[in-house]
Amino acid sequence: MEKLLGYFLEETSIGKPPYWDRRYLKNIDKLSKPIYDVIEEKDIFVTMRDGTRLCLDIFRPTTKEKVPVLVAWGGYGKDLQSIDIPPQPWESYMFNHDVEVPDIKFFVRRGYAVIIPDPRGIGKSEGEWKMPFSKQEVQDCYEVIEWVARQDWCDGNIGMIGLSYLGTVQLIVAALQPPHLRAICPWEIHYNWYDRNYPGGILTTFLWVWESEVPFHTAKPHSLELYGEDELKRKVRERLKDPDIRSNPYFYQFLKPWENGRYPQSHPCFFDVLLHPTDGPFWRETWAVAPILDKIKIPVYFGGPWYLAAYTVGLIKSFLECGSKYKKLMFFPPDFKLPKLPELKEEILRWYDHWLKGVDTGIMNEPPIKIFVMGVNRWRYEYEWPIARTRWTKLYLKTFNKLEPEPEEEEDLSPDAFVHRPPIVSVEMQSLTYITKPLAKPLEVTGQMVTYLYASIDQDDAAFYVTLYDVSPDGGRKTVSTGCLKASHRIIDEEKSKPWQPHYLHSNPKPVNPGEINLYPIEMEAKSYVFFPEHKIQLEITSWKPLPGVHHHKMQLMLTLPSSRLTHYKIYRDAKHQSHILLPVIQETPEDLWIT
Repeated sequence: MEKLLGYFLEETSIGKPPYWDRRYLKNIDKLSKPIYDVIEEKDIFVTMRDGTRLCLDIFRPTTKEKVPVLVAWGGYGKDLQSIDIPPQPWESYMFNHDVEVPDIKFFVRRGYAVIIPDPRGIGKSEGEWKMPFSKQEVQDCYEVIEWVARQDWCDGNIGMIGLSYLGTVQLIVAALQPPHLRAICPWEIHYNWYDRNYPGGILTTFLWVWESEVPFHTAKPHSLELYGEDELKRKVRERLKDPDIRSNPYFYQFLKPWENGRYPQSHPCFFDVLLHPTDGPFWRETWAVAPILDKIKIPVYFGGPWYLAAYTVGLIKSFLECGSKYKKLMFFPPDFKLPKLPELKEEILRWYDHWLKGVDTGIMNEPPIKIFVMGVNRWRYEYEWPIARTRWTKLYLKTFNKLEPEPEEEEDLSPDAFVHRPPIVSVEMQSLTYITKPLAKPLEVTGQMVTYLYASIDQDDAAFYVTLYDVSPDGGRKTVSTGCLKASHRIIDEEKSKPWQPHYLHSNPKPVNPGEINLYPIEMEAKSYVFFPEHKIQLEITSWKPLPGVHHHKMQLMLTLPSSRLTHYKIYRDAKHQSHILLPVIQETPEDLWIT
């Protein structure tokens, strides 16, 4: 095997990926090799059933034989996806997450065709863009897949590739079951678009920034189709009554023209988001993945980086609920490079060689879950989620800012407190921190985390932000996991919830009675991370978490909408109010699960 592996790596000009395990590699000599040049066919028009023409680019290998095809569907413009610059790390000013198609030439030179369309209303395609993942968009993608299958250079085996937008759309299209779609590889996906735009029920500016990067020429909010003019104006006025919206010049500037019946031509998608602050039919019928997962029957390789609860927890839920008999899950490091996704393209090749070219690569003989453990920076397998050997461990908030395995024994202790000052009067942000003693030995946490806070506020609503840090002996802090929750969105479905996974009822917010002590379950990012000896674990609680920095347009730094009201927070941590963080501690891992 070593000699065969070495031959393949030499022939393909790649090093052995660290996530490949020699025990499971099969038919290495039959994996696709870079033996072809690339034929580029730009600006090819394909007619949809309703007569609208979509424009797409085709990248084919120089062969007369029919080949499998990978379709990459997303809204950032097809031309951007083939930009020829070196892969950029996150710290580079040239890093652009919109280039979400893995290395096109890598796959074409190995005998795959790659198809990249512009959705309707974008780039050179005709028609009107009706927002990401709309029924029209996924139906168009279905039709493009079947058009590709009829081309004389296609062998009838089609897959899809891409991250984020280009990953999530794969699931929704696969649920329609196009006859020639054989397998998909959706990476960095969401489970519910509401959670991405309202994490914990708190409005985020994510879509404002994101939408400015979509090169649509014709688009309008979906809300214009859902509501008459009077109802639309009523909804706008209702949102303008929100003091957090009304006192924020960016949101006020954007919404006010709509109240007067003037329709701005920018940010139609963000307008929809603003008008729908609670979960419900609009989100579930338009942008949600969750309702359709059981309809997916083809092989699915889920994957994503260790960041954001919407992506990590959402990825886990999607994997567990997917109806396919053949599914895998991979969590990779959050510092991957774009364009071309150089660290992970070999895994995608091995997946599609198996399902589209019929080469038994051994990938389906592996355990179904593959994760990167940060801290020790090693890859390993798991068989189930949550991991069966998880030791769910509570670290309790205690007096004198301690974080310990045992709760307070005393009752009626005075709470800790901090104040949120409105951003129109101060940039100061107060917080509370709780910290452990130095660890005596390494501590691994792998899985989902939740902070349970007993707290009171003196307003009818507010936001809670929690951050878990790894504090090194020199005092440096590294963020491990974050989470947030709007107080009025604290209600959960007890039957559907689990200690490590609260199921929020975001459709029915419940205002807080000022001064009342409530339990707030705050979902955090899932992670796999090892704290080292002499390091400390710290939990921080605050009311807002913007990005640091100076910029003339603060929407990019705001991240989430801050409260406009002076708010006093009290955090309770006594025998009757056992505030704590729930950690998925992994004490031991069998050696054969580690990838070698």
